[in-house]
Amino acid sequence: MYLAHTGRPDAPPRSPGARRRVPATVIALGAVSLVTDVSSEMVTAVLPLYLVLGLGFSPLQFGFLDGMFNGATALVRLLGGRLADRGGRHKRVAGAGYLLSALSRLGLLLADGATAGIAGSLAADRLGKGVRTAPRDALISLSGPPETLGRAFGVHRAMDTTGALLGPLAAFAVLWATADAYDAVFAVSFCTGLLGVLLLVLYVPSAPFAASVPSTPSAPSAAPAPAAPPARPTPLARTALRDPAFRRILYAASLLGAATIGDSFLYLLIQRALDLPAALFPLLPLGAAAGYLLLAVPAGRIADRVGRRLPFLAGHAALLGAYAVLLLPMARPALAVVPVLLAVFYASTDGVLMALAGPVLPAHRRAGGLAVLQTGQALARLLGAAGFGAAWTFWGRGPALGTAALALAAALAAAWRILPASTTAPDTTQEAL
Repeated sequence: MYLAHTGRPDAPPRSPGARRRVPATVIALGAVSLVTDVSSEMVTAVLPLYLVLGLGFSPLQFGFLDGMFNGATALVRLLGGRLADRGGRHKRVAGAGYLLSALSRLGLLLADGATAGIAGSLAADRLGKGVRTAPRDALISLSGPPETLGRAFGVHRAMDTTGALLGPLAAFAVLWATADAYDAVFAVSFCTGLLGVLLLVLYVPSAPFAASVPSTPSAPSAAPAPAAPPARPTPLARTALRDPAFRRILYAASLLGAATIGDSFLYLLIQRALDLPAALFPLLPLGAAAGYLLLAVPAGRIADRVGRRLPFLAGHAALLGAYAVLLLPMARPALAVVPVLLAVFYASTDGVLMALAGPVLPAHRRAGGLAVLQTGQALARLLGAAGFGAAWTFWGRGPALGTAALALAAALAAAWRILPASTTAPDTTQEAL
């Protein structure tokens, strides 16, 4: 049973059994993410095909466009985290991000193949994702005790991945029914995205944020203390980076992110290796999505038991294995292991990284700190995607992938030394500014 009481996140559980359940806030957010991912993955599944094969983009152009808009959310992530932390407005800030992403599908529909319109729509989608991600993950991390965060994020990511599994199927069905009409995919995606926003408004409670900010009550008989002068605000990034454990997590995640070339390139490599028909391209992410769905909760539970550092590194080792499979001269059926390795990668890294970093951040700075971490990773992946696209264009697929594999192996060795062996929650009796 996953549902649990959604009272104060710092309140003691009512029973040992309740402590093991996943809070209802996580389930509600998982439902929102499920529907939203159906919408987004419908577009993601056909976008490489639409741009590279349909509109004639080169791998360099696609890599730059994809990486640029993934990294361009940096300032918006920081702004979204800061706004969410002010007054505990996590739900409202996250809702604005979900709505912006839904409207971006309408932009793709109206762009009608124009490069400027496509670029603007992709920018709106990435900005919406950047705004909502940190407040949403802060809502999850504040909904239960730190020792169960791996399982909570695992359940959320499993529901999110259910949408990622259904999205390509929906895109394939729409393309089949409409004789490869991409506009129909964008229209259905837009309507589905609006449904996700409605679910957020109706079923996701606002975070009990004020309750998590500690305060010290004064004795009734004591004279009122003089008001302290207001503290000068400290920049969010500087505040988060004061913690040595958080700094090491950020450095390791960014280093590994720079050696991650992106799913779209991996699926294009598989499509070229197998010479798949264009109509089957949207089905390629299904194997990874199905595996992620099955592995997300077990990976989260393992991370809660053995620590989150080792699963996080093991996930990147699985990604390195996917690079190796695509590099080595293997029979075509062997390429089926690549989506499996991608599933292990995401199950062991995505939610696990948030569960690793969350406890080292104070509750009233949780969204902002996670935004700093997500921003560093996004900027690193911008470099990775753009660099791989350029290497593929100028050197060819094989040398580009070989270079990426060497870079990931080196990043893994460095991250093993950088990541802290364990993390502890910050002292909640003091203001973290």
